[in-house]
Amino acid sequence: MTMAVPTIKSELAAQARPVGLVDRFSVVLVAVAATMWASDTYFRAQLIGHLKPAQIVVIEDALVSLFLFAFLLRGIPELRRLDRRSWLAIGLIAVGPQAVATILFTQSFSYGHYAETFVLQQTQPLIAILLAWLILGERRRPWFWPTAALAIVGVYLVVFAQNLRAPFSDLQHGRLEAGLYALGAATLWASGTVLGRFVLGKLSFTTTTALRFTLALPVLILVVLVQFGMSGFSHYQSSDALPFLGIALIPGFIALLLYYRALSSTPATLATIAEMAFPVAATFIASAPPPYGFNQPLYLPQFIGTGLLIAVIFILNWTKERTPPVIVEHEAAA
Repeated sequence: MTMAVPTIKSELAAQARPVGLVDRFSVVLVAVAATMWASDTYFRAQLIGHLKPAQIVVIEDALVSLFLFAFLLRGIPELRRLDRRSWLAIGLIAVGPQAVATILFTQSFSYGHYAETFVLQQTQPLIAILLAWLILGERRRPWFWPTAALAIVGVYLVVFAQNLRAPFSDLQHGRLEAGLYALGAATLWASGTVLGRFVLGKLSFTTTTALRFTLALPVLILVVLVQFGMSGFSHYQSSDALPFLGIALIPGFIALLLYYRALSSTPATLATIAEMAFPVAATFIASAPPPYGFNQPLYLPQFIGTGLLIAVIFILNWTKERTPPVIVEHEAAA
């Protein structure tokens, strides 16, 4: 009779680590990619006045899929070697983080309870760490937990600098619908980090990126058809071309290629902390004068919080190779 016997080893022992510049600074580059995602705010603001979230996301996805088509063709030999678990992971990434999560997050904002949306988004790294423990077997060293807590505090200071008690007063009012949408988006994005790390053990980062957008496209087209029928594709204007191109190129094509390249050398538990650069960057973009931002004021806690997050990201990058996570694997034994 066979049974599963857990074995414990460091991640460095589990796989050979590349030593290129991208690999050495992979945690920092995940944060750079997350910062690029925040540029979405500038481009999307020019579209939300006359288009619904699904109508925006479907065109963005179609453009990025077109840009990545050559990578998809080049990755066909890789796809032939995938097993069912890998295909399932890729499908979940395409449907969840790429298609559904964006719609859920936008829907949460439609209720107008922004503090509640953002505070529940802070659960994303916690969910990702839990999923990395369950799916990837990552076990962080004890020093990681206070470091992660420091990063969460830093992001909290940035997002809620004007009123540090705002999320608690919002949550006390029982706005269930907005909270559930935000929590659903956070869960799907967290799963995307972990499943992406799993898939990158079997696929190149270019093929992974191409599949994320290509497989999501039919789902998004179906969402638009269900919500609006064929008329959902008739509300676009010629002035939408540049904003759509900006969304597709910067937070889409370039940022996701960089993200998956860096993620291939980064444990999911570290990547999810680095991704917290996204709400920080979005806050500072919002402080820019129109038409680039919304001219929102900046406060001292935001600079303190940004400094804390940057410090944590560089600490995690520096310690990534020196104190790798413990990986728990289950092997069959007689």
